[in-house]
Amino acid sequence: MTQNYPRDLIGYGQNTPNPEWPNKARIALQFVLNYEEGSENCILHGDEKSEVFLSEIIGAQAYEDRHLSMESIYEYGSRSGFWRLHRLFTEHNLPLTVFGVTMALQRNPEALQAMLDADWEIASHAMRWIHYQDMDIEKERRLMEESIALHEKLVGKKPAGWYTGRTSPNTLALVAERNDILYCADSYADDLPYYDRHYSKPLLIVPYTLDTNDMRFASAQGFNSGEQFYQYLKDAFDVLYEEGETSPKMLSIGLHCRIVGRPARFAALKRFVEYVQQHDDVWVCTREQIAKHWRDKFPST
Repeated sequence: MTQNYPRDLIGYGQNTPNPEWPNKARIALQFVLNYEEGSENCILHGDEKSEVFLSEIIGAQAYEDRHLSMESIYEYGSRSGFWRLHRLFTEHNLPLTVFGVTMALQRNPEALQAMLDADWEIASHAMRWIHYQDMDIEKERRLMEESIALHEKLVGKKPAGWYTGRTSPNTLALVAERNDILYCADSYADDLPYYDRHYSKPLLIVPYTLDTNDMRFASAQGFNSGEQFYQYLKDAFDVLYEEGETSPKMLSIGLHCRIVGRPARFAALKRFVEYVQQHDDVWVCTREQIAKHWRDKFPST
């Protein structure tokens, strides 16, 4: 085995650290709302083709023209779905992290103000909701800088967290070279935060999830009904809550305005929120809170 293999397949192994969540919580539960509407691939945005990813049209084709059906599906998220989710989390007084694509935030000042008024964490979800896989590193670096600068102008402060989502091989290295980002969420590798030490300095990772995530309503192998979504979230919570008696972990729930904001799916999310609130020793928090707790409890050096 080479010594410079740039992956960590071992992690914490069988002896995971005790995160000592606040108030001795058995689980740190974290809801993420991805706000992407108005930043997706669209020729109106200067892109060559229309969006194909995460919509009701599974297996959508990319058109070299406006795709009005795809555009309207995304518009549902910002026009209607967002407000349904906003009511749920504000009425239940639950903290939330928004993965906000900067272009999308800029296009809907009313929604952005509602996020700020609710005191939600607004992390950066990059400048655009597009694939970065084949993007030149200098272009990606420039877009990252522009995104953070515009985010600061819109939100009033720089984002504590970064999540590109549709990453390139350079994304984590670019985040690590910055001194103004507390944590990165572009990993699905663990149930606990960790430091990725393969870059210019240790990069604090607060892992995200693609399984306890409503995106599976929009994938070929995924949820077909709200009941499946609810049961899957409940099972994940129950397993980690039981483990949390001796080995506390974190659980992220990924949400999208245009997906779970639809009424039938929303009903399942509402049931899960109400189920969670029946339990004691649950720390419902933002990703920034988790990152700060981890940094203070487990410094990188």
